[in-house]
Amino acid sequence: MSTIATQFRIKEALTQLGILDINKGTSTGVNCFSTGEILESYSPVDGALIAKVITTSAADYEKVMQAATEAFKIFRLIPAPKRGEIVRQFGEKLRQNKAALGKLVSYEMGKSLQEGYGEVQEMIDICDFAVGLSRQLHGLTMHSERPNHRMYEQYHPLGIVGIISAFNFPVAVWSWNAALALVCGDVCVWKPSEKTPLCGIACQNILAQVLQENKLPEGISNLIIGDFKTGELLTKDSRIPLISATGSTRMGKIVAQTVAARLGKSLLELGGNNAIIVTPDADIKMTVIGAVFGAVGTAGQRCTSTRRLIIHENIYDKVAAALVGAYQQLRIGNPLDEKNHVGPLIDTDAVEKYNKALEKSVAEGGKILVNGDVFSGEGYESGCYVKPAIVEAENSFEIVQCETFAPILYLLKYSGTVENAVAIQNNVAQGLSSAIMTNNLREAELFLSTAGSDCGIANVNIGTSGAEIGGAFGGEKETGGGRESGSDAWKVYMRRQTNTINYGSTLPLAQGIKFDLD
Repeated sequence: MSTIATQFRIKEALTQLGILDINKGTSTGVNCFSTGEILESYSPVDGALIAKVITTSAADYEKVMQAATEAFKIFRLIPAPKRGEIVRQFGEKLRQNKAALGKLVSYEMGKSLQEGYGEVQEMIDICDFAVGLSRQLHGLTMHSERPNHRMYEQYHPLGIVGIISAFNFPVAVWSWNAALALVCGDVCVWKPSEKTPLCGIACQNILAQVLQENKLPEGISNLIIGDFKTGELLTKDSRIPLISATGSTRMGKIVAQTVAARLGKSLLELGGNNAIIVTPDADIKMTVIGAVFGAVGTAGQRCTSTRRLIIHENIYDKVAAALVGAYQQLRIGNPLDEKNHVGPLIDTDAVEKYNKALEKSVAEGGKILVNGDVFSGEGYESGCYVKPAIVEAENSFEIVQCETFAPILYLLKYSGTVENAVAIQNNVAQGLSSAIMTNNLREAELFLSTAGSDCGIANVNIGTSGAEIGGAFGGEKETGGGRESGSDAWKVYMRRQTNTINYGSTLPLAQGIKFDLD
């Protein structure tokens, strides 16, 4: 697909999403108050300048916080089911804009068009989930030890929720937080990745339409644009009780320390070093499908991407040969062309890290089974397209212990029982997603037991990549311990309160204490 044809499709999407035409002008979205420096957004698809965005200055940030603070005073008093209705309408707007927003996600971030559409569908799904949740923000009732007393717990909105999201899921992860926060009665201030600012502006524009149509304050949803210094405004601000941050472990440690210093709460979704264990009882065809999609989907730039394949020695050669054959069939190119499987990395810095990771894996003793490469020439003008690689390695390699955000799959061999494979899998600093391929019931159950995977996500006979809205998403260890999306993840966006009501005519004190006043 030519650059001209690609940009024509994107111009239509940008216009529909309320963003000025490609290569022209600026757009900051509603309630961004931006008067700062110019940030240019380039597409990794063709290297073209999409648009220029005005960033948020410190003075702008104060205006945002004032708007958010005032909006919270109003929004918290709206009944939760009514707040759910706002989120329902947002989901409907997303349905109407799915094609346009999906194209923008694909073009600005570089993931395949199918994945761009899929990411917007995740936003729609979390809206549906949140609408139902708006009638289920329940507490507990318990018996008091004192006569004529009743005790119960209830949940109240926290206040302002700060959201810091990463480039790889430029819209979905924000919606996981925002949809739940909104039904809980919170208001949001969002800093999207500086690598994908237009996706943030588009989402803000869509939600702002819903707020305007319902005559609600625009300060319920706020957008700030900038780099890590803009993020620091959020993390250091004691007016923000909760910071939800998605990104690298290095970034997460800084956020955690900063927020903890002011005794705030943080929800962290950080790095993953995800593995699939392949036992002798695995279905090889299913294994190859799960491993290839997990390793090359989004060009290996998912936090749940498959980084390591831990294969039993008895089937190692068979699995390795099948993977090498599958990789030869991959089509790499413009992600807006649905015939292609793999799009570009986010930028040339990511390409450099990809090259260095391959060099280091060889220097540590790894064996290249599928060579990596950087594409150039017609169709690859951005310099961000790389060839997915497979490396035979050891789990002890320093490079294997790290998360490289690129399509590099490390094959590791194990012998003996599945316990040995689990030990290899768990022997990394991260703990996000994991999987086992086996038709052996005992192996599957052990993998899911206390003695099994130490990750927040553990799957049987599916890959590590991807998650359903209904389950809580997150991981342990250096992944941060946060939980987003489904299950009872809503509780982190609210403050818990214990209440005791005395409906009697006397005031008995706890533990039988006597304190009579005559």
